[in-house]
Amino acid sequence: MNKTWNWSLTVALAGFLFGFDTVVISGANAPIKELWQTSAWFHGVFIMSMALWGTVLGSLAGGIPTKRIGRKKTLIWVGVLYLVSALGSGLATDPYMFSFFRFLGGVGVGASTVAAPTYISEISSAKSRGRLVALYQFNIVFGILIAFISNYLLDGVGGNSDWRWMLGVEAIPAALYCLLIFGVPNSPRWLVVQQKDEAGALATLQLIHGDGGKAQAELDAIKNHTSEESSRKGVFSGKYNKSLLLAFLLAFFNQLSGINFILYYAPVILENAGFASSDSLLSSISIGGTNLIFTFVGLYLIDRMGRKSLMYIGSVGYIISLAMVAYGFKTEASAGFNLFFILTFIASHAVGQGAVIWVFISEIFPNSVRAAGQAWGTGTHWVFAALITMLGEVVIEAFPGWTVFAFFAAFMVLQLLFTHFMMPETKGVSLEELQDQLTSKDA
Repeated sequence: MNKTWNWSLTVALAGFLFGFDTVVISGANAPIKELWQTSAWFHGVFIMSMALWGTVLGSLAGGIPTKRIGRKKTLIWVGVLYLVSALGSGLATDPYMFSFFRFLGGVGVGASTVAAPTYISEISSAKSRGRLVALYQFNIVFGILIAFISNYLLDGVGGNSDWRWMLGVEAIPAALYCLLIFGVPNSPRWLVVQQKDEAGALATLQLIHGDGGKAQAELDAIKNHTSEESSRKGVFSGKYNKSLLLAFLLAFFNQLSGINFILYYAPVILENAGFASSDSLLSSISIGGTNLIFTFVGLYLIDRMGRKSLMYIGSVGYIISLAMVAYGFKTEASAGFNLFFILTFIASHAVGQGAVIWVFISEIFPNSVRAAGQAWGTGTHWVFAALITMLGEVVIEAFPGWTVFAFFAAFMVLQLLFTHFMMPETKGVSLEELQDQLTSKDA
């Protein structure tokens, strides 16, 4: 278990870089807009959302290298992309160069959302899989918090160029991650399904379980669920429609909660809520801190209460908090009132969708198509994240704040219905047993 924990934590550091990379732009938002005098549309499309379009590409295409060259090698390249993006963004001399390097970082983020949860789910036991995959989400929110703190501390350090330090400092953890990831083994399930390397898979399973019969028993279970027929069937063959629908809807509702809208535009939203500009960056740290604390709660509960129970809790919390933020903006309530319910929203996300999404999507596809299925789910997530972020600047200028939050609240009612009527519980069920439950026998 110690080895599994160490490997999972190392791989999950890709999530730290994901969180840092995607949110660090919030502190550089205003100074970059002032420096290059960009319009709202240009700023939204090229400055704020370009990384997310890279993430869309990385997530949709990430299943290919994750399957062909393996989870480990894909994660190594993810680290390289993070490193190059951090250095290039910090040194960019014009908005187009800046957008290019942000795009590269986004590709790394997208690929990591495919490879990292897939890898961790494949080396974990059914009993510990939830919290180990959720380490990825924990690292995402830890990276978000550190990005908010880093932006606050670096604000004013470099004069008009402090944004360069905000973005460039990511190169330090990116370089460390690149070194650490070489120490993890290949996924045993990938070795069996893609490489036909049963000896290599057994060696890794013995590192996890010891030299007893448990490693051999798990290898036999993997082999029994890896027939030639299933290996040849693509993820869109019709055989996996139930899993595809579940992954799509979960990822769709994740972004229609408004989580990325709030994280990316936190300083602007807080200013609109009544905070002074000088306080908005500091108040953003409270968002990151709340996210981290309640991610601990989700991490603790996910293998105890189960994925579906956390989605119930999160959905109800979403509906209440978003409705109250809408009310606060509509009635011009105090800044403290709005901040309290924004933090309640963040807590609801951390316990619910935040803890569940990467775990659930990585569980519901069989070994032979897991990388492609993960790419489908994460691709859906990032397409909607990119659209929402791209339109964020325009929406903030065009609509009253309360209508935006009311819109998100309405979708969370639909998420609650999805959770109740469609979502299965995957707690404590092996990946091979889930394959039997969710795969169509007729296709």
